[in-house]
Formats: sequence, C-alpha cells, structure tokens
Amino acid sequence: MINIKKRNHSSQESYVIILASEWLNEVYNVADKVVILTGGVSREEIALDPLTRKIYLELPEPSLEDNRADVDRLAAALEKLLGPVVVPLAAMRRIPTVLRDADWRVTVTVGAGAPGVWNLVDVEPGDTVKRHYGLAVDIGTTTVVVYLVNMHDGRIMGTAADYNGQVGLGEDILTRIYLAGTPGGLEQLQRAILDTLNGLIRRLTGEHGLAGREISAVAVGANSTMVHLFLGLDPSRICMAPYIPVVNNPGLIPAGQLRLEINPLAPVYCLPSVGSYVGGDVIAGVLASGLHQQPELSLFVDIGTNGEIILGNRDWLVGCAGAAGPALEGGVAECGMRAEPGAIDSVSIDPESGKVRYTTIGGAPPMGICGSGLVDCLAELLLVGIVDRAGRFKDGRREFVVVPASESATGKDIVVTQVDINNLMRTKGAVNAALELLLESVGCDLSDISRFYAAGAFGQYLHLESAITIGLYPDLPRDKMVRLGNASGEGARLVLLSNRKRAEAEAIARNITYFELNANQVFMNKFIGSKFLPHTNLDYYPTVKAKLIERGLVEG
Repeated sequence: MINIKKRNHSSQESYVIILASEWLNEVYNVADKVVILTGGVSREEIALDPLTRKIYLELPEPSLEDNRADVDRLAAALEKLLGPVVVPLAAMRRIPTVLRDADWRVTVTVGAGAPGVWNLVDVEPGDTVKRHYGLAVDIGTTTVVVYLVNMHDGRIMGTAADYNGQVGLGEDILTRIYLAGTPGGLEQLQRAILDTLNGLIRRLTGEHGLAGREISAVAVGANSTMVHLFLGLDPSRICMAPYIPVVNNPGLIPAGQLRLEINPLAPVYCLPSVGSYVGGDVIAGVLASGLHQQPELSLFVDIGTNGEIILGNRDWLVGCAGAAGPALEGGVAECGMRAEPGAIDSVSIDPESGKVRYTTIGGAPPMGICGSGLVDCLAELLLVGIVDRAGRFKDGRREFVVVPASESATGKDIVVTQVDINNLMRTKGAVNAALELLLESVGCDLSDISRFYAAGAFGQYLHLESAITIGLYPDLPRDKMVRLGNASGEGARLVLLSNRKRAEAEAIARNITYFELNANQVFMNKFIGSKFLPHTNLDYYPTVKAKLIERGLVEG
C-alpha cells in the first residue's frame, strides 16, 4: 500500500507528504497481471501495458514447402497475435542472423506506431521476455533524473541524477533560448543535454549489468523549452508574442534519431505540453496526482523555472504560468546558489534575541543560500518585525546578515539584500495574482479547494509554513496540502508502463483551458496589488494574520 506520512511542523498542524519514491515501486500481481499503484492521496490500480512489449516466438524453420522470406515469416507470426507490424530496415538487417543463431526461437520487442499498427524494435535470441527495460526521465532546467524501470514488473531498478549540462551554457531559460538562436547554439544545447542523459544511462546500465541496446523505451517529462532543446527544435518563439512553440505533442520518436545510447529503434515519448509555459512536466504532475479524476476541486502548483498552476477536477481544468522561478534560482540572489552541499536551506530567527539559526544541505559549511532558505528568511524577517508587509527593511538597512563572514565557507557575509527581497516579492506576487485570476475566472474561492498539490524539487523541500507566511502558497488547512516530490518523473514512469496513462496524459493536455498572462491586464492589476506579505488582503491568510496580531505587528 502507499505509505502516507503525516509530519508535524512548528505550527503543530499536520500536512501530508507523499514522496514520489514512496509509490514508485508499489506493484503486485493479480490474475497473472502486474498492477501498478499510482499516486496522489488515493490509490489507483492500473494494468501493466508498457510502451513496448516483448513476445517469445518459436518459429517453424524454412523448407522447400515453406520458403517464406525471413522477415515475412517473423511478421506473419506477430500479426497473428497483434495485427499489422512494420519492420524497419535496420531490423531487417539483423533478423536472418538472429533467427538462425537462435534456432528460430526468438524474443521480439514491438512498440506502438500508427493507430492499430506495431513497429518492430528488436529481435533477440532465446527467451528474454523478463529482460524488459525502459527509462523514465525528468529533464529539469537545472537537474536531470533518470529512472531505470523494469517494464516486466513495473519496478524501479535504479535512479541516477546530475546537473543538466546546459547549465554551463546558461543558468536560466531565457539565456538558453537566446543561445539557441545563434549559429551553432541549438546544436550545442542539444549536445549538452544528450551528453548528460547518455552519461546517466551509461551509469545505470553499468550498475545493473545491462547493454544499452536492452533499453527499449523512454518517457520524458520536461517543460516546453527543455523538450525543444532535447529534440533539437527552435525554441525562440516560446518567449515572443504570441508565444507559439514548434510542437506540443511530438509523439513517438526513434531513439537513434536523437543519438541516445540505447536501442536505436526504441520509441522516445515526451509528455505533451499545453503551450509555451505549461509543459509536459506539469502534465506528468497532474497525471501523478490524480486530481483530474477527483470530483473535488484541487490546486496543483509547481514553482521552478516557471510558476505553473493547474486548478480543476474530473470535469474541468484551467491553467496558467509565468516566469515565477528565477528569483528562487541559484545565482539570482546576491548570495544565491543551487540546492547543493553548503547551501543554507532553512533559517529561523529568535524573536527575543534576534539570533539566527540555520541548516545547510549535507551539513557542510555555509557557502550561500538556496530558494527554500530565501523563503524561510523572508518569512522570519516578517514575523520578527525586521521587514514590513511591503517587504522593506524597517530600519532602512540594505541587507540582513544570515551568516557572518567568520562562520561562512567563503570568508564573506552571507546576506539577504533588499534587492533579493524585491525579486522574491515579484515571484510570490505573480503566483498570488495568477491564482486569484484562475479562481475568479471559474467563480471559485480558496475555501472551495479540497486539495493543494505542491510539485517539483522546490515544492518538496520548501517549508510550507514559510511559503504560506510570505503568501507564496495559499493559507489552506494543512491536512489539505500534499507534497508530491518528483511528480514529473513519476508521471513519466506511468506513461512508460501504461498506454492507457499515455492516452490519459494527452487527454489532460487537451482539456486544460490555458490563460495567457503576458498580455492580461487583469493579471497585471492583481500582480501590482499582491506585492505585500502575505497579501494586500490579510483575511486571505488567516493563520498568518493571527501570528502577526499575536506579535503586535498588525492590529486585530
């Protein structure tokens, strides 16, 4: 069963945390079929039906009475089981030798092609049905995660992660889009992500004693720009009005066309996007959460490179996105850094003494501060009265010292500056405004929301109370709040293992009504009015209001 944990925060209120890893390997056998348990706060049973299938065949040997061609013989046997099968030229070249070396006992791998048609992916000697492997991939702007999946039983065999090689060419999305428009830039960016992926693939296959050729399918969750760069498509129009990508649903692409170091005929499937700013990673997250199947109203938020919001239930879905993430990315804040060893990831300030307490990732000496640390720090600065509700230092200072130079690994003060706070205020204001716009557009209130899903790495490690205190997340009952972990990777695994889930993902993308915020005057008006902590209207944040009243920072 899925293990749903409840953990207490300092507020003494509980909230639900579901790490993707807690449901990744939930499988069992029923009537000789593998059933996968999928995520959210409820469980769903889905039959194993992966992107590729392996079928063991014992073929009759040729004779003067049966002198069919080798490919025709193999295709005829498959068509009795599956229907029409297309055999690519690359596979034709292998078939005669494999059939004879194996005494006509072979395992054939096939993958979905055109509707009602299968494509032959590989032919192997003997019975290798149980050696059936695929990859679920999350391509993030900063980090790439690859899961090695046993498609015979649905289990995760191993995980490998690394920084996206494109980081060395540009920290942020806009820099990469600009680079892609320069001579040779797009090829350079595609090569960087392929080098990262191939390195992770080699690591996983080496650890598990596999040949790269044994990987017969890949499913990818990624934002629209990352999909474009992975496929070598021009992303330049993504950031220019009217914000049109090259493609939203690229379909199934043979791995050999992408130079992935796996079976060259393996189908590679990128989860569909809704538009330039609601990508396949969001569709994967919605799929993993299950909110699209629930009668109750749910809210899905993924704050990364963009701030993406989906609101809805099984009857309707609306969504929007904006460039909310840059203020939280390493290198944007004065002392900002990525979430890696030495990054300050949590901050608290004693209201009496003003003493700062902090933790770092890996317990390493502090080198800088990452997104979760920035959010914590701003929340604490508000609650102890160092900044006002407009996010300005009350005493006119320009920065707050989190770690003095004597304690830092750099020998310099680690600070949060007024400019850092201003950037963070814009980020949280954009999320506020987008959520308000969506709610008003469908005639709903925050009180109507039954479940709040926080997705992505940032959502996983961010302290919810701090996010609520500054207004980045809505002030909902904590038992309604669910942290999904790497929902993009889990959604990719689901479509890798279930063609029904793949169709479901495409239906989700089709059914989302997308609100473009870039030219929306209502959004801009709300954005201007939302740059207060936690919000212009404190009644939207009752628990934060109560804390501020208790500390004498606002009037009751």
